[in-house]
Amino acid sequence: MRPEDIILKPVLTEKGYDGIAAKRYTFTVAKNANKTQIKIAVEQMFGVKVAAVNTATRRGKLKRMGRNEGYTPTTKKAIVSLTEDSKPIEFFSSLS
Repeated sequence: MRPEDIILKPVLTEKGYDGIAAKRYTFTVAKNANKTQIKIAVEQMFGVKVAAVNTATRRGKLKRMGRNEGYTPTTKKAIVSLTEDSKPIEFFSSLS
C-alpha cells in the first residue's frame, strides 16, 4: 500500500491541538493498516522520525431518518508520537 492509501486525513479537534506542542499528531487511517505500516507511511510522507503509534477503532453510530436506520462508517484513528530530535510536521505547525 502507498502512504497516501494509509494516511487518509488529519483529525483536527481540541484534543488533537493539545498534542501538537508535544509532537503528538492524530490521523484518520485505513481500517486494515497496522501500526508498522502507519509508522512507515508517516515517516515517508512528512520526513520525520516516529517514536510510537497508538491506534483506536471507532465503531459507527446508529443514525435514524424517519423509519429508516443505518450506521455511520466505522473509522480507525492513529495517534503518532514523534521522537524528541525529530522536526515537527509543517502542516500542523501552521495551525497552532
